[in-house]
Amino acid sequence: MKRILVTGGLGFIGSHTVVELQNEGFEVVIIDDLSNTTISVLDSITEITGKKPEYHNIDLRVKKDVVQFFEHNKVDGVIHFAAFKAVGESVQNPLDYYENNIGSLVYILQEMRDRKLDNFIFSSSCTVYGQADELPITENAPVKKAESPYGNSKQIGEEIIQESCKAHQLNAIALRYFNPIGAHESIKIGELPLGVPQNLIPFVTQTAAGIRKELSVFGDDYPTVDGTAVRDYIHVVDLAKAHIAALQRLLHKNNKQNFEFFNVGTGTGSSVLEVIKAFEKASGKSLNYKIVGRREGDITAAYADTTIANRELNWKTEKNLDEALASAWKWQQQQ
Repeated sequence: MKRILVTGGLGFIGSHTVVELQNEGFEVVIIDDLSNTTISVLDSITEITGKKPEYHNIDLRVKKDVVQFFEHNKVDGVIHFAAFKAVGESVQNPLDYYENNIGSLVYILQEMRDRKLDNFIFSSSCTVYGQADELPITENAPVKKAESPYGNSKQIGEEIIQESCKAHQLNAIALRYFNPIGAHESIKIGELPLGVPQNLIPFVTQTAAGIRKELSVFGDDYPTVDGTAVRDYIHVVDLAKAHIAALQRLLHKNNKQNFEFFNVGTGTGSSVLEVIKAFEKASGKSLNYKIVGRREGDITAAYADTTIANRELNWKTEKNLDEALASAWKWQQQQ
C-alpha cells in the first residue's frame, strides 16, 4: 500500500482528494496547520471513508518541523496543496503569500531531495496564464506576468519544481486548476472558508443563507457576454479525481517528462451573472447582489482546453455546473 503525504489535506480541495485517495486504497498522512479549516474535517473524512487518516498539525513555514516530519515518516509521494489562495488578499498581503507559498514548497522539496523521494504533485492554477490571448486556454499558452502575488507564487512555484526536477531526478506534475466549487455527495465535506469568503460560490451560498447581506459582483464592464468576468467552474470531486490520475501516472512511470503540467477544468466558461442565475434555479432562492467596481488582480475571462489532460491522464469531468451549485447549496444548508 503506497503512503501519500497530502499537505493542506483538511482544506477544501485537499479533503476531497484525501477521500478519493483512501477510496483507491492509498494510505494517507495529512499535514495541515488549520489556518483556513477546522479539525472537524478529519472526522468528516473518517465518516465518509470508514478510515481515519494520520494527521499532523505542522506549519510548513517552520523548517525544523518539516525536517522532523520527514525524519520520522517515509512516504511514496507528496500532493502539495498547502498555500494561501485568495487573489484579492494576496494583493493586500504579498509578503505573507510569498513566505507561505514559496517557503513551504522549498522546504518540502529539500527534504524530498535529501531523502531521494519521488512523485510530487503541485496544486497550481490557471492564474499562471494571466489574461490569455486565446480562449479556451491550452497548455501551449504563454505564462504571462502574473496579475497578483497569488498567481506569481504559483508561477514561481512551478519554476522551482521544474528546476528541482532537472537537478535532482524528481518526477513532478503541476495541475493548473480553474475554479473548483461544490461539495462531496455525502455533504459531509465542502468549502467552508474561515471569515469572509474570498471566492464567488461560498459568498453566493452565504448570501442565499442570509449570512451575508448582499453579494458583490466585481465589474459589469468586461468585454464578455453580459459584462461580468468569465471563469471555468469545476466540481471539486472531479478535480480530486484528477490528482489520483496524476499520481497513478507518476507511480507507474507513465510520465513523458520529469516535469509535466496539465489544465484541469471543464472546458466551459460561465460569467458571474450566469452562475448567479444557475444558482437561483438550482436552489430556488433569489440572490441579493450588487454590481460594484472591478477588483484588483482579476482578469476578464479564463476557461480551459482540457484535451491534453483528458488524453494523457485518462481523466475527464463527470459533473456539470448545475450539479456543482446544487451540492454547494446543500452543503451550506447543512452548516
